[in-house]
Amino acid sequence: MNPRIHYTKPSITELEVAYATDAAANGWGDRCYEYITRFEEAFKAHLGVKYAIATSSCTGALHMGLAALGIGPGDEVIMADTNWIATAAPIVHLGAKPVFVDILPDSWCLDPEWVDQAITPRTKAIIAVHIYGNLCDMNRLLAIGEKHGIPVIEDAAEAIGSVYHGKRAGSMGRFGAFSFHGTKTITTGEGGMFVTNDADLYEHVLTLSNHGRARGQTKQFWPDRVGFKYKMSNIQAAIGCAQIERIEEIVSRKREILRYYRERLEILPGVSMNPEPVNTVNGAWMPTVVFDKKTAVTRENLQTAFADENIDARVFFYPLSSLPMFEDQPQNWLAWDIPRRAINLPSYHEMKESDQQRVVEIILNLS
Repeated sequence: MNPRIHYTKPSITELEVAYATDAAANGWGDRCYEYITRFEEAFKAHLGVKYAIATSSCTGALHMGLAALGIGPGDEVIMADTNWIATAAPIVHLGAKPVFVDILPDSWCLDPEWVDQAITPRTKAIIAVHIYGNLCDMNRLLAIGEKHGIPVIEDAAEAIGSVYHGKRAGSMGRFGAFSFHGTKTITTGEGGMFVTNDADLYEHVLTLSNHGRARGQTKQFWPDRVGFKYKMSNIQAAIGCAQIERIEEIVSRKREILRYYRERLEILPGVSMNPEPVNTVNGAWMPTVVFDKKTAVTRENLQTAFADENIDARVFFYPLSSLPMFEDQPQNWLAWDIPRRAINLPSYHEMKESDQQRVVEIILNLS
C-alpha cells in the first residue's frame, strides 16, 4: 500500500525545538512570561495591530472578546452557517443566540446581503469567519456594522497569511481571534491570539484573561471581577516565536501547494477551488475543491476514493444549523448543499509534489 498522506501537520524545525527547550529549562520565575510577551509583540508587529494577548485557544480569545463587549442572555450574534462549532460555542456559553445565515457561492464566507436582513434590535455583533483562508467581504460587512452600530469581529483562525486590500486578516474588525492548533498554518500545539486596536477593549480583555485581576491592581491576589483562565504557556509561546519568525516561508509554501492544485484541477469542468479576488492574498490554509452538482461527485464517493488510496481528506464543514443542538435552517441552501459535493485536500509544508499528484489523480479519476 502507498504511504499515508495526512491532510495536515505542522512544520517544526530545530528553531522551534531550541526555543521550546530554552523555555522548558529556563522560562520560570522572573522569566515565566518572557516568551509570551515576545510572541505577542512579534505577532502584533506582523499583523499591524496595536494590542495582542496570547491565549490557550482561539475559542478562548473569542469568548473573552465577546464577554468584554457585554454580550449575554437575550442577545444575538450573526455568523455564517458554514463554520466549525468553535465560533458558535462562546456565544452559547454567554447565553446569547447564534443566528446562522447563508454563505457566498464562491468564497463560502458570510453573505453580506443575508447579514443585513438578519439584523434585529437584539443583534449585538457580526462574526466574519475567513473560512479555509478565504476572505470575507470586509468592506461590505464593516459598512453594515457601521450603519447599524454593531461591531464586526474577525475569526481569523484559518486565515493567517491572508490579506484583504492591504490589511491582514484579523486586523480590520473590533477585534480578531487566531488559532495555533496543530492543524493550523503556524502552531503552538494548542493556542490562540486576541488582537485589537481598541485600547479600552484590550484592557478589559487583559483583565478578564487574568482571572479578573486588573493590570493596575496593587493588592496581591485581588481580582476586580470574575474572569477567565485562557492563558498560553511560556513553552507554547516559545514555539510560536519560532513559527512567527518563519511565517513568510510557511505561508509561501502553503500558497505553492494551493497553486499546484489549482493549476491541475480548476481546468476541469464543474470544479472550483479557494478564490483569490483582486487586491487579496489567500493564505491557503486548506485547499478545498467543490464540484458542480452536474458532475454528480459527492462527499461520500470522494471520501471512499481517498481512503482507498490511503490518503486523508477532511469533509467540508457541515452547516451548524444541521447539528442536534441547533434548529435546522435549510433556507441557508448553499451552506447545506455545498458540503455534499466538496472535500478539503491534504496540505502541509513538507508535502512532496508526488504526494500532490496522487491526490490530483483521484480527482481526475472521479471527474
